[in-house]
Amino acid sequence: MSAAELDKAVQLLIRQIAHWQQPRWAAVATAGNVSRADLVHRLVQEIANLAADAEAAPRRVVPRLDNDLALPDQLRVVTADLLAADPGAEALTRAAAEVTATRSAL
Repeated sequence: MSAAELDKAVQLLIRQIAHWQQPRWAAVATAGNVSRADLVHRLVQEIANLAADAEAAPRRVVPRLDNDLALPDQLRVVTADLLAADPGAEALTRAAAEVTATRSAL
């Protein structure tokens, strides 16, 4: 897995969700009993964790903002952090798998 492939997977997901309004975010995801917003926030947190691990830094909780419309931007930021940390292939593969699974579950 390359950084470019992860970036492409994230961009596909962002194109899928960036235009959503609040009712769409609040809808239950097809996988599990959580909202789409909760599912995307979980992805944001997982990528943030991978970035922290790649930087050998402590993991931090990504805040759950009041406005779900900010989730695509949060995803962009944590993905940029991960890519800037120059992660190994294993972290890139794991991140891409999480992105793909989230896309499928929405």
